[in-house]
Amino acid sequence: MRTIDFSPLYRSFIGSDYLASQVDKAGRSAQQTDAPPYNIELLGEDKYRISMAVAGFNRDMLNIEVKENTLSVEGKKADTDNADERKFLHKGIAERAFERKFQLGDHVNVVGADLTDGLLHIDLERVVPESEKPQTIAIN
Repeated sequence: MRTIDFSPLYRSFIGSDYLASQVDKAGRSAQQTDAPPYNIELLGEDKYRISMAVAGFNRDMLNIEVKENTLSVEGKKADTDNADERKFLHKGIAERAFERKFQLGDHVNVVGADLTDGLLHIDLERVVPESEKPQTIAIN
């Protein structure tokens, strides 16, 4: 197991405790499963899209939630009584529940979501408030 020494960062960055917590969160999210597959696209300067392959799921089976800069997408299959009646010669479509989490940057908001042709598209946009944009300070 590797241990990383962050002490050089503490000398260079103010508020590096935040940076260390972000690295810790990234390490925990790396333990997720590979299902379902997804893409992250850059649509514009501050616009992004996450596309997830959710074949076999409908809108009622999916839940999208944002909490503390973490986007969570969860899919739950409804228990059906006819599942025992079906006989498969080959079963390649995984009908299992999933939960996928994405760490969002500061000021990144979910604009909308759409389910089309087995792909769940989640649109994101970074909106930085005027008070936090760089300002030029005049020297008296």
